[in-house]
Amino acid sequence: MKELTKQQSKVLACVEVYLNKTGFPPTRAEICKELGFKSPNAAEMHLRALEKKGYIAIQSGSSRGLSIIKSQQSFESMHDSMPVIGLVAAGSPTLAEENIEKRIPCDPSLFSEGFDYFLKVKGLSMIDAGIHEDDLVAIKKTTLVKNGDLVVVRIEDEVTLKYFHQQDHLLELIPANKDFATIKIDLREQEAFVEGKSVGLIRTH
Repeated sequence: MKELTKQQSKVLACVEVYLNKTGFPPTRAEICKELGFKSPNAAEMHLRALEKKGYIAIQSGSSRGLSIIKSQQSFESMHDSMPVIGLVAAGSPTLAEENIEKRIPCDPSLFSEGFDYFLKVKGLSMIDAGIHEDDLVAIKKTTLVKNGDLVVVRIEDEVTLKYFHQQDHLLELIPANKDFATIKIDLREQEAFVEGKSVGLIRTH
């Protein structure tokens, strides 16, 4: 099987994720939206290259006429199958097996930084940042975050996704929705643990 370029891998991963998530492949316009291409012609060019290399089949005359012949998963390790975690992982480590809803095939180079899992968003607290219910946020496990980062924080038995801001002992977890209040934590009195930061997003709408 011929090796793929980085962009071709991203396009194939996009098609695989859409098929896994929705049951049907994406249109050229949806590929452009997900990957930031300026023109459907760019998506078409990469799809034709994938067809030529034997990874997909393209059916003419249909905007969704794509089918996977050879998944990248056939040639890559399980590491490239990323777990999807529910937002609230009460009382147990986020990546504990009982919290993994499913795994989806995903090219690790899909985003600018590597990541460890997808967090499935619940609620509307980050909607003004373009993050909607059931969207998948790519999370890199790290405690090294700075003010303004979108982070996953565990407070007691709950996990939340908010913007991070800390000054001395005062931690503020800031939503992107005026209907939700900022969570303020005095770290001298209450514990909070940063579990990771967002490095990307896959929209489900």
